[in-house]
Amino acid sequence: MTYIPPDNGAYPDRTARAHGFFARILPPSVSQHLTPRMFKMLVIVIPVLLLIFAWVILEPLVMFLLSGASFTQPPATVSTVHARYTDWQPQLRSIGTLHAIQGADLSSELAGEVTRIGFRPGSDVRKGTLLVQLRDDSDRATLAALRASAVLAAQTYKRDVALNKANAISKVEYDTALANMQSAQGQADAQAALVDKKGIRAPYDGRVGINQVDVGQYVTAGQVLVTLQELDPIFVDFEVPQQQLSDLKVGGKITLTTDAVANKSFVGHVVAFDPKVDPATRNVHVRAAVSNPNKLLLPGMFATVEVNVHEPVRRITLPQTAVVFSPYGDTVFVVVHAKDAKGKDGLVVRQRFIVVGEQRGDQVAVTSGVKPDEDIVSSGQIKLKNGAPVVINNSVVLPNDPAPTPQEDHY
Repeated sequence: MTYIPPDNGAYPDRTARAHGFFARILPPSVSQHLTPRMFKMLVIVIPVLLLIFAWVILEPLVMFLLSGASFTQPPATVSTVHARYTDWQPQLRSIGTLHAIQGADLSSELAGEVTRIGFRPGSDVRKGTLLVQLRDDSDRATLAALRASAVLAAQTYKRDVALNKANAISKVEYDTALANMQSAQGQADAQAALVDKKGIRAPYDGRVGINQVDVGQYVTAGQVLVTLQELDPIFVDFEVPQQQLSDLKVGGKITLTTDAVANKSFVGHVVAFDPKVDPATRNVHVRAAVSNPNKLLLPGMFATVEVNVHEPVRRITLPQTAVVFSPYGDTVFVVVHAKDAKGKDGLVVRQRFIVVGEQRGDQVAVTSGVKPDEDIVSSGQIKLKNGAPVVINNSVVLPNDPAPTPQEDHY
């Protein structure tokens, strides 16, 4: 049966009240064995068991935290670079597009059937070379007839000149003979020009492209037959901001590179500026001529143009991998000698804000924040913080080239 303690004050203490509370809420099979003495024992034993359980669970964490207080982080392995002065050539860099000195898509003024292709696609041709011939048989026959008429008119006029001197003919007859001769000669010349138009010739020296028509094909007036481009020298058009226009001058040297011709640069000079500034971009259009003797550069190619401006200046340069770029400021880690807590000499890093200038290739110019002959961490910064101990390993040399060239991997 269920044990119910009396309410007559026989158990005035808190233990008795708690005992009565648990006796009422526990199942009858349990509460009938729950005597006040047993309840007091449970009140003492249960907290002790909870403490033992907590110690077993939390002991590893407590020991780890206690051991961490005396733990010393091992030195991080980094590579370094020695800060030094170099001659830094101020440059203006822009993106340009190549254009032929002279280039055109050749077409015919007249319609007709193609009877001859006079070039090999992709070859260099001289000015005046016959490229495409249209059928002109009937035109040449007409030309022959007109030339014969012109000869007859000329002979008639020659006789009339002699007769006119002898006053044997009238002035009207003489003038008519002169007009007939000139008209016949004009008709013959017009027909000769028509025949000449049936042969499309190179208007200048250059390289022809792939023929767009074949022998036997009928072409219409204005239809493109072939492209002709003069490639040496070649133009490069690029734009510069208006505030940098004063750094350029006609005849100034430029250097051109393009990924279409790897590991090679081309030298040229500025030939002209546009006489106005683009109001949309505030840039000025500039044209330079580049020597292209091997015809490696082709019209339409994308290119990078570099122009040397001013005289070289001395700048401390670092590889870009040494600088930690961030929105709140650019920093480097400087390696210095320091003593640890035991008084032992070692190397630590000090994080320092710097001001960077121009970037070129793998290098960046530092205008302030770094002194000559300081050792700067060039790799491994991601695991560093101010005052962290380090050891130096420079067995691997990182890129530090002001004019790097892409390297092709061969698999």
